[in-house]
Amino acid sequence: MTDRSFLAWPFFEDHHRQLADDVEEWACSNLDGINHENVDSACRDLVARLGEGGWLLHTAIDPDNAASRLDVRSLCLIRETLARHDGLADFAFAMQGLGTGALSLFGTESQRRAWLGETRQGNAVSAFALSEPKSGSDVANLELSATPDGDSYLLNGEKTWISNGGIADVYTLFARTGEGPGAKGISAFIVPANTKGLLIAERLEVIAPHPLARLVFDSCRIPASAMIGMPGQGFRIAMSVLDVFRSTVAAAALGFARKALDESVARANSRHLFGAPMSDLQMVQGHIADMALDIDAAALLVYRAAWLKDSGAERVSREAAMAKLFATDHAQSVIDKAVQIHGGEGVRKGSAVERLYREIRALRIYEGASDVQKIIIARQELARG
Repeated sequence: MTDRSFLAWPFFEDHHRQLADDVEEWACSNLDGINHENVDSACRDLVARLGEGGWLLHTAIDPDNAASRLDVRSLCLIRETLARHDGLADFAFAMQGLGTGALSLFGTESQRRAWLGETRQGNAVSAFALSEPKSGSDVANLELSATPDGDSYLLNGEKTWISNGGIADVYTLFARTGEGPGAKGISAFIVPANTKGLLIAERLEVIAPHPLARLVFDSCRIPASAMIGMPGQGFRIAMSVLDVFRSTVAAAALGFARKALDESVARANSRHLFGAPMSDLQMVQGHIADMALDIDAAALLVYRAAWLKDSGAERVSREAAMAKLFATDHAQSVIDKAVQIHGGEGVRKGSAVERLYREIRALRIYEGASDVQKIIIARQELARG
């Protein structure tokens, strides 16, 4: 049984505890035996299911409610629960939020009305197009250009490692508009997937299958009204979106780690070695203790960052970076111990811990690699000095 005692922590309000119970019940009834053989089809199906269940309402603000806001603790609780049940379900949920985060935070009323109703219902799949072949962690170095042409912009260049690339209905795109050097010359745009000149150049396969693609923009014309925010504001928009959703990546890692601990406890209690339960072995007990410690420490960092953002902090870059760095790195360690406890079963293709072993690795890279999180933390500490 997964430890849920953390829900009593003062980071949460009663509606968060109820949400955690509700999403757990839904996941138990709806995520058993998801077929991952065709990831495109599976993701579309999961987006539809999540929409029908009402969970995608949490991924973006309500375009019809001016007081609506993103609740990061809710996002984290949902991601942690979904990740514990099915990694692809977590991915499908997360991308609906990340892909529309710029609209929630900076979009005009007309932009929000055009898309957020569709994505929050699961009728449209969204994507966040930031990374490029020469610009991953170094966002300020992106090259895809958006050139003014009358009342339009012409997009030319490439994006790569784009989650939901190839199945998305709408992309939040970041392009160089040239108002200044580096980060000062980037703007954000909303680009429908059926826009002429937007091409799916390559589908990318990774160790834990997800829909990923390299996109090419060949004189892709979009109206000036597609810009999100102001010209040159794109870098700020991207960082603000990541500031919200980076904590949720840590929450997903936490869900993977909790699943690994659950599987390990069950294995240790049921498996016999040398005439006694495996759980009697001090080395196994040491592994279990380390896993539980890492999980609780990660949870404290995750929900501190989420609570701080929900409490009105303008930026939580340091706290979110700490949460993502610790939770993802230590989830990797927890899952590695789970594989060790399971022995040969731990590396059998399709086993629970083998799937977790493949799922966790990407979380230490996307939305800011672990090394980048260290830079963010260090710079803020040095600035304080």
